[in-house]
Amino acid sequence: MTPFTYERAADAASALALGARSGARYLGGGTNLVDLMRETIERPELLVDVTGLFGEIEDMEDGGLRIGAGVKNTALAADRRVRERFPMLSQAVLAGASAQIRNMATVGGNLLQRTRCGYFYDDAARCNKREFGAGCDAVEGFNRYHAVLGASSACVATHPSDMAVALAALDAAVTVEGQDGPRTIPLVDFHVLPSETPQIETRLKAGELITGVTLPPNGFAGASRYRKVRDRASYAFALVSVAAGLELEGGTVKDVRLALGGVAHKPWRAFAAEAALRGGSATTEAFHAAAEAELAPARTLRDNAFKIELATRVITDTLCKLAGLRETA
Repeated sequence: MTPFTYERAADAASALALGARSGARYLGGGTNLVDLMRETIERPELLVDVTGLFGEIEDMEDGGLRIGAGVKNTALAADRRVRERFPMLSQAVLAGASAQIRNMATVGGNLLQRTRCGYFYDDAARCNKREFGAGCDAVEGFNRYHAVLGASSACVATHPSDMAVALAALDAAVTVEGQDGPRTIPLVDFHVLPSETPQIETRLKAGELITGVTLPPNGFAGASRYRKVRDRASYAFALVSVAAGLELEGGTVKDVRLALGGVAHKPWRAFAAEAALRGGSATTEAFHAAAEAELAPARTLRDNAFKIELATRVITDTLCKLAGLRETA
């Protein structure tokens, strides 16, 4: 581990002042950042400890929630308001990592966690994220876990978060503060696709600090779900995951939200599938056709072509169950 300086921020103002220094990084639960420091992938000169800041979950006047960036994942999943109004979020958090890690990990840190691509962690491999311009060994290597949507020749890694997939489906917004003042970034725009610059992973500016996440109210709390398909039952990252919410009016789809995990460099909001479904009949055939439309642009590698069929089936089955249809694809 590279030597570094440690400072604990007393409040938001001191955190921002410290975060503006060269080589500074914010430290929440440390469940990802400290691991990366041990591997010398991350080499901050200054760690700014923001533990204890932004640790509240607050009701909003419209029925939504404001979740502080310092809220622990365990507390988020257990909160009654989250479980009642946004159950897919609680389910997504509980599907991630282990209980011990959830007890430490924070909402802000979860959004900023980096890929678990094996080539990213292997300093003998070429990785454009770790060393920009080096190349990407995953493209021709073992790529069963890698992206089929939104990837590029520079990077085919996937985003590891479960929580962020649910937040994408819930139209969440990320609130941040920096030297230029506060701003709000829609969750679907917070993470960026690799294109030719895979070392740039979010829209955060230098020194900006995530202060929280806001969730607007929705009409599908009782018909929403997070489903995760993985190689083993616990402590495994998604091959494919689906966050889905469905609001019906008679047999017609009034509103639908879909986001996918395990298939892209960022939480993937399934806008094409949603557009195909809104205003149409809630049938197995419609759900399957919408899933196929979403996966149509997918581009596979040697080992991950199965993800297209898997994602199509999980989307279709999840929507069928939310709609109360017995026959599923």
